[in-house]
Amino acid sequence: MWAVEPEDFSLLHLLFYTHSAGSLEMLFDTEGGAQERRFVGGSQLVSQRLAERLGDEVVRLEAPVRRIDHGDEGVTVVADGLTVAAQRVVVALPPPLAGRIAYDPLLPGYRDQLTQRTPMGTVVKAMAVYDEPFWRADGLSGQATTDEGMVRLTYDNSPPDGSPGVLLGFVDGARARRFGLLDAAERRSVVVDTFARLFGPRAADPERYIERLWAEEEFTRGCYGAHMPTGAWTAYGPALREPIGPIHWACTEAALIWNGYMDGAVRSGESVAREVLGAL
Repeated sequence: MWAVEPEDFSLLHLLFYTHSAGSLEMLFDTEGGAQERRFVGGSQLVSQRLAERLGDEVVRLEAPVRRIDHGDEGVTVVADGLTVAAQRVVVALPPPLAGRIAYDPLLPGYRDQLTQRTPMGTVVKAMAVYDEPFWRADGLSGQATTDEGMVRLTYDNSPPDGSPGVLLGFVDGARARRFGLLDAAERRSVVVDTFARLFGPRAADPERYIERLWAEEEFTRGCYGAHMPTGAWTAYGPALREPIGPIHWACTEAALIWNGYMDGAVRSGESVAREVLGAL
């Protein structure tokens, strides 16, 4: 759930995160739980449909924000090829990524030190593609857990019509850190060999192999989200949501319900939108 080792984060964070979902079973369960459903067409449809409603004149792509100047007069947001002046700004990033933006004047140390204490988890998502989900004919679901090797959790990730067949494997925590140090051929072998061990020899020869090492991605630097190590909640918790002048913070890490999930990100965004409207 957190893509970390037990020593990486606090018991208080585990309890808060679990409470935000309702129960530990709700977090882990497939049927009736957080792992039950997927988006047909991919979860990027959430942002794409929202962008369609806003229109091309409002949404600007390929313009990452580099600096935010802020003061009593409002904000000036400086992005690649674009500068925007506004009364308020919402930074919708995980705390460690929000901390990589330059601010003028500097953010208070209390907020900046929060961003230094909220690391991202480490997870790899790897998929092998086959002409069909052959494991189903063997009476297998494609979902498995194992206590051997780097890949410990698998799912059937085939599209709704069953073609092609896709096996998905997760590598997380310390294993993902070691996995990321391997070369591409070694990583592929690790994943495919695990699929073959779990689902038979046909899994050893996929038509295609795809992987994503989220710690290597510029605009995530890890997944699934940021977590609080020991002492961070009690020392810096209030800085997570407290606006700094005209700067407001929205992210799934700030959500009170479904913290760490897309549901929580939407709830945080709605809450901050109300906060901004109230300030205006």
